[in-house]
Amino acid sequence: MDTQAFKLMISSAVGEVSAKYTASDSPVCNLTLAHGAGAGMDHHFMEELATSLAEAGAAVLRFNFPFSEQGKRRPDSPAIAHQTIAAAIAKARTLNPHLPLIAAGKSFGGRMTSQYLAAHPDVGADGIVFYGFPLHPAGKPSTERAEHLRLVRIPMLFLQGSRDALATWALIQSVCNSLPLASLVRLEGADHSFKAGKNKLLPTLVSETLKWVSH
Repeated sequence: MDTQAFKLMISSAVGEVSAKYTASDSPVCNLTLAHGAGAGMDHHFMEELATSLAEAGAAVLRFNFPFSEQGKRRPDSPAIAHQTIAAAIAKARTLNPHLPLIAAGKSFGGRMTSQYLAAHPDVGADGIVFYGFPLHPAGKPSTERAEHLRLVRIPMLFLQGSRDALATWALIQSVCNSLPLASLVRLEGADHSFKAGKNKLLPTLVSETLKWVSH
């Protein structure tokens, strides 16, 4: 398995961000992996997830959003986040152009990815994986953040903890039931960080992802 590190150009106005591409000799898909609002691409969860996905057969391109690259705490505006995702998808296509392309993200990264693909359905992504879709702020149950999902024209996989404070189970289940292209996997006892006591959920995240990709 090989990992390449490089800079990803977003635009002349935004500049570059760091990126890493991890792949085995015979990957079955490209997968772009966008991080959440609280940590960058080298957070241990992101690194372990990317490595495990690559070992299981995905060629994974993870990248920083500009705010993380610059050491800022406040996430980028959707416009800048969308540009970053567009650049990552385009780069992934050049690295392995013949593979199916899955766009994935943790929390904020997943929501920005689906917003971008809802507005740009002709980009050519073959699916979206959400590692904890942030349906609402903690303690404020609502579904407004999911409204754009009805415009997404490709299959979606939601991997959600049953104790996720940012996605009350009844609400995320209702949202997914309303989307013909959505699949929802319940991770019992897991919170938004996929912590469930002493249970290690990373293998489940990886296996569910690859099972869904290959179905």
